[in-house]
Amino acid sequence: MFAALIVAAYLSLWPVPIEPVSWTAPTPPGYTGPHAANTRLAGLQQISLGAEAGPEHVLAGPDGKLYTGVLSGKILRMQADGGAQQVLASTGGRPLGLAFDAAGQLIVADAIKGLLSVAPDGRVSVLADRVDGETIRFADGVAVAANGKIYFSDASQRFGPGQRDTMEAAMLDVLEQSATGRVLEYDPAAKATRVLAYGLSFSNGVLMSADQRHLYVCESGRYRVWKIDVDAAKLDVRMASPQAQVLLDNLPGYPDNLVRGEGGRIWLGLSGARNDLDKMAGQPWLRKLMLRVPRALWPEPKPYGHVLAFTEDGSIVADLQDPSGASPVTTGATEAGGRLYIHNVAAHSIGWLAR
Repeated sequence: MFAALIVAAYLSLWPVPIEPVSWTAPTPPGYTGPHAANTRLAGLQQISLGAEAGPEHVLAGPDGKLYTGVLSGKILRMQADGGAQQVLASTGGRPLGLAFDAAGQLIVADAIKGLLSVAPDGRVSVLADRVDGETIRFADGVAVAANGKIYFSDASQRFGPGQRDTMEAAMLDVLEQSATGRVLEYDPAAKATRVLAYGLSFSNGVLMSADQRHLYVCESGRYRVWKIDVDAAKLDVRMASPQAQVLLDNLPGYPDNLVRGEGGRIWLGLSGARNDLDKMAGQPWLRKLMLRVPRALWPEPKPYGHVLAFTEDGSIVADLQDPSGASPVTTGATEAGGRLYIHNVAAHSIGWLAR
């Protein structure tokens, strides 16, 4: 009896790091329609990264080379076939989103260090690590506009990878659903950072529209992609506004990186299939309880490779899947030189297939 009371007290009172918020999850669409189950992503060829791991974002540079940030904090540069790998720089943090500016500087959203600039010689400079007096806790995706302004996501103000790895912090944020993710703008001319939009449940990938008037932003925790005006200012996306609209909704997985492809299409990675967490959306107490039981009992997302492409009007034009789990956390896809490179935060290699 006493043991049962101890267990009951532990399951109900033991402190956990989240304060879950109730929300209404849409009914999962399943693998139907434009997302009909397939194996088009199976059998990827691999570029080994040796001892390095976690190519969360892969960038095709203006020099024809590939760039990626890895778990060790290094930014790797290599030929398109993976040859001549070298370390361009080490940020001392966790580099995620990458983009080049017009001057040839590599702009990096570093989950620990903030918004960075890496010179061609590997010198690292901090562009922004605070906004409105608050720490940028989880810089994630990044895009550079034609006018030089830089847009990037601060995925969570609650959980940062300074204390936990990025996947752990992301999981806690999605479990909590407090929607503290933001989209920020950095103006290099003024050396100033401002909040463009907030109220996102783990804001992730960021991409400029072709007309430079809008941003596409992934909201991983609620399975959707937003279209937000670049002129917005401290816009709460939870409040109806003509400056923000949902472009893709109720996706079958967690949307992650956004990359401009050929022919105007935009590639999106889904970093895991949806699972029983949806059933806990309206039960905050159950999500707290989950953190008090052994990790083996948690409803982890099923390892499921999945990338897709859409046009700026929201039409799905490609959908590639690998149900085998060989590509478990497909965070994005980069189309370059007749190949489609697959981003994967859990891999020791960069997968690719011929396009």
